[in-house]
Amino acid sequence: MTLAAAFAALAVQFAALAPAVGAEEKALTPQQQRMKDCNQRAAGMKGDERKAFMKECLAGKPAAANDGRTAQQEKMKKCNAEATAKGLKGDERKAFMSACLKG
Repeated sequence: MTLAAAFAALAVQFAALAPAVGAEEKALTPQQQRMKDCNQRAAGMKGDERKAFMKECLAGKPAAANDGRTAQQEKMKKCNAEATAKGLKGDERKAFMSACLKG
């Protein structure tokens, strides 16, 4: 067998293995999927709030405090309550809500 034929055979073997390797990397275990889902739901949370949420979520326990609301809905509720407490209206309220929801 010539050197070129050996390299060609080796290339064919690697090409056959490539899809299998890619498929293994993309398949998430149930724990990885739960971690991914919890992390997405925790978007916008910081510090102790995030730690507590992630602990409950990863344990498979429903979050009692949010009544089924998403993290974004929780953030909206919190920012809206702050804007109301500050008595903001009109453009001031819009600017505050925008900044609050981004950060």
